[in-house]
Amino acid sequence: GLDGSETHAMSQLIRELADAGIAVLLVEHDMSMVMSIADQIVVLEEGKKLAEGTPEEIGNDATVVDAYLGVVHA
Repeated sequence: GLDGSETHAMSQLIRELADAGIAVLLVEHDMSMVMSIADQIVVLEEGKKLAEGTPEEIGNDATVVDAYLGVVHA
């Protein structure tokens, strides 16, 4: 894995490439990094597409939250 400074440098590089019109496919589990740099996100669960959308849409998608964070039942 990358440490904090390496993650920041990688994020900057990916954003620069995207700003230059170069498509970037990122497979990553660091969701804070993904949410901060992605324009579009595809979420997979067990190899199947669970959701697709902007970071805001993904962050508000109950199925994604359930799959990745779990659900608290009272």
